[in-house]
Amino acid sequence: MATIKNFEDLESWQLARVICDDIDKIIKNTDLNQDYKLKDQINGSSGSIMDNIAEGFERDGNNEFNNFLSIAKGSCGETRSQLYRVFDRKYINQDEFEILKEKTIVISRKIASMMIYLSKNDFKGNKFIKH
Repeated sequence: MATIKNFEDLESWQLARVICDDIDKIIKNTDLNQDYKLKDQINGSSGSIMDNIAEGFERDGNNEFNNFLSIAKGSCGETRSQLYRVFDRKYINQDEFEILKEKTIVISRKIASMMIYLSKNDFKGNKFIKH
């Protein structure tokens, strides 16, 4: 795996940013904007995916990064679950739902792959290097 210098270079973060934008468009363009609780929940959980990837990366330690990736993966599952409610309440159609659901599955797999990579890597992070 190539050395990543910024969280913005992580494909999982880039994809999480896209899903966050997709959710924002649904909020702005459908009656979901009037379903305040669900709107806030899905907006928060989708943002949490990218935010936790970023925060974990910036912690400069593999163990902490892995922990934040686990949280991001959980937020991805939460977003996928909330998409079912968005679909069931008819804010999006079947095709939109399937596309968004697949995006969350891909993100979740990418996060899981990064977690496996980190668990097999002996490097624990820059903050543990003795200067």
